[in-house]
Amino acid sequence: MKNFIKVKQDFGCGNCGNKVIGNGYTDHCPKCLWGKHVDEEIPGDRASTCRGLMEPTLAEFSISNLQFTIKYKCTKCRHEFWVREGKGDNRKELMALSML
Repeated sequence: MKNFIKVKQDFGCGNCGNKVIGNGYTDHCPKCLWGKHVDEEIPGDRASTCRGLMEPTLAEFSISNLQFTIKYKCTKCRHEFWVREGKGDNRKELMALSML
């Protein structure tokens, strides 16, 4: 089974209005870290009918790969999942989320 579908899409952030240029792996706004619930089972499948805003609720830093992972919770259906930080993500926002 494939574990990721690369989809290059630009989008406007539903939280802060930032114009996001997608790179095929972009699933959230790099400025405020909010996303949209568009994937159902496989990252990139765009199969979710929910379309609620995904609120970043926590960030954890991994010393082994020197990268943050971000926990999201859908504000509409309450679905939760984790994603890796994206290139250019707001480090201050990531650090603030890691201190909750």
